[in-house]
Amino acid sequence: MSSMNSIFREGENCWVTSQVAHAAPLIDGADYYRALHSSIVKAKHSIFIVGWDIDSRIRLLHGEEEANAEAPSVISDLLKWKAEQNPDIKIYLLRWDSSLAFFAQREMWAKEVWEEKTPDNVTTELDDTIPMGGSQHQKVALIDDEVVFSGGMDVSTNRWDTRDHPVESEDRDGPDGTYTPLHDVQMVSSGPVVKEFSKLVRWRWVRVSEHEPIDIRADANTDINADTPDTWPDGVDSWMKKCDCALARTIPLMDDAEPVQEVRNMLLDLISQAEHVIYIENQFTSRVEIAEALNKRLHECPTLHVIVVSSYEPKGKFECEAFWAGRIDFKNALEKDIDPERVIMTYSSIEDIKGRKAYKRIHSKVMSIDDKYLVIGSSNISNRSMTLDTELDTILFGNNEHNRKAIARVRDDLLAEHTGRDVESTAKLMQEDNPAQAIMQGQIAHGYVLTEVRDEVFTDQSGKNFFKALSDPEEPLIPAIEVASEKLPPLRNPRRRTVMILLGVLVLAAFGGAIWYASHAIPWLNAENINDFLEKSRGTYFALPTVLMVYVVGGFLFFPVTVLSLAVAAIFGPIWGPIYGMLGALLSSASMFGIGMLLGNAGLRKVGGPKVEALDNKLKSTGIVGVAAIRMLPIAPFSLVNLVAGISSITLWQFLTGTFLGMFPPMIAKGLVGDSITQIFRNPSPQTIGYLVGGIVLWGLMIWGSQKFAKWYQARKEKAKSEECVA
Repeated sequence: MSSMNSIFREGENCWVTSQVAHAAPLIDGADYYRALHSSIVKAKHSIFIVGWDIDSRIRLLHGEEEANAEAPSVISDLLKWKAEQNPDIKIYLLRWDSSLAFFAQREMWAKEVWEEKTPDNVTTELDDTIPMGGSQHQKVALIDDEVVFSGGMDVSTNRWDTRDHPVESEDRDGPDGTYTPLHDVQMVSSGPVVKEFSKLVRWRWVRVSEHEPIDIRADANTDINADTPDTWPDGVDSWMKKCDCALARTIPLMDDAEPVQEVRNMLLDLISQAEHVIYIENQFTSRVEIAEALNKRLHECPTLHVIVVSSYEPKGKFECEAFWAGRIDFKNALEKDIDPERVIMTYSSIEDIKGRKAYKRIHSKVMSIDDKYLVIGSSNISNRSMTLDTELDTILFGNNEHNRKAIARVRDDLLAEHTGRDVESTAKLMQEDNPAQAIMQGQIAHGYVLTEVRDEVFTDQSGKNFFKALSDPEEPLIPAIEVASEKLPPLRNPRRRTVMILLGVLVLAAFGGAIWYASHAIPWLNAENINDFLEKSRGTYFALPTVLMVYVVGGFLFFPVTVLSLAVAAIFGPIWGPIYGMLGALLSSASMFGIGMLLGNAGLRKVGGPKVEALDNKLKSTGIVGVAAIRMLPIAPFSLVNLVAGISSITLWQFLTGTFLGMFPPMIAKGLVGDSITQIFRNPSPQTIGYLVGGIVLWGLMIWGSQKFAKWYQARKEKAKSEECVA
């Protein structure tokens, strides 16, 4: 460390102390993703990505940058490209396992998806070791053990945005459509501190994986006096050089880890050092202990001012009653007996010249203490981030004039973005006697402005204790217990795979129970009654509508289509029976296909995972012929095939055409069989028995022929595809 003394104390308010040779903030998603893409392209030895989420669908580049890039933009395509380009490189992806609470946002079958999309030198693991109610919240990308990205950003949905944060943007596109402006901060570093990140990500990896990671590179460029290493991202200038730093963690009690609250201790210690201005921007501010520490320092130091930037509006009831209700308590504790002009808690919003409004969502986790310290990390100012989640913050110390100016510049740059100003004018405002009021005055119309929060419009706090216990707890939902004077680790979050299997069993059990109940509770739901019902319509104008209704209702109740077809043929004969049956089967197919589409759009396609995606691809590649082959082969219930087809992306026209081609020939055979059965009962003769035997043989031959044709067609398609690839 330098001759200037920092407050860093290893084992108390930080894990390790170190130095960065070079460091720079990456403000907002576009800048971070661009830099990450650049470093991944340059990687030669190893890539580690540890995150709350790692979504395979994310585009790192947009627009012209994407069009002109030498490597793919989508993260899964990029890592596949890198792994195939350099078979010796090792790529490790470690993502939090529990994702059911974020079903709409996250890939349900993340491990399987990544394994499907990438070669063997890309290894994916899901971390399920966090206590129940907690999350894996550290966000780190390590390239070749010489460049590290850390902070508040994951490679996840609804994160990408540019620094100007337009009111509307087609590029801000997530699973639920376009999203509102989003602000975040990551940092990129090189130098001795990277060695510590290398140890951390490997420790995280070996806890959950049977695969040993690659050793830390002995020849990595981590010297404090070195220039930026080869994998430093293009277009990123170094802001801080030879800067002292520390890494602070939150780690809950786990099987092989004692609890650590370095982040909490660090923030309390940093606040005690402030003299002029504390700047905070954070997704959540609900930890009243931090507010009380700020209030105490404001009383001790009359020249101190506090500026807090967070989001305007909560997402959902849990966020509202846990974090926004908690922010009311935070604000009250912060401002208690303090001149209100010394403290502002704000959000950033815009109303453009067209009258369109937007509220910037703050996802960053940043704090600056004058020009002495800068925190860029993953920790929210919440109860869970101080005790229950895994967190990691980097704290930079202004050990010389250059680095102190850089710390102030980061703060001024962020405030300039939030208030629609340039950095130079913002820097002047921050030097005034009351920077909190100076920054709020004279903001430019039609640009982004800061406005003081009024959270009472969202909640009366009546439900905060219940929601806080679930969404912002200090302890696991099921805490550790002591047995024979030994404290056992708390229960983990349930594995995603386990929960999904249980949900699948429950759904199947409920469906089976409903079918069983219907078959016993609905008197007419049997073959004999359906025959009687159809028999009464024969020879009337209601014959066809009756058949169509029976097929549709039978489809919804998963009644066997073969039984219906034989019944219709027996009643309406070998000509009209197959015609009526085919029309009924098509209408039933279309109805169940529509239900499948609705279920797929509601998320069932995501729950199905890569296996359903593979089946979907086969359906699309074989098209009408594939559907026809499936229809001829008795491999799955009629209604189930209709549902699955609706969930897939094959078109209704293709599906119905394939259904007709696949079902009509067997329908004719069933017509002969059904009519022959009727004739046998009416006139048992060698001729009617011969028709029955002939119909059954024809039916069997069609099934056998369809199998042969399907195999031949599939082999032909694969051969043509391989010849095309060779060409």
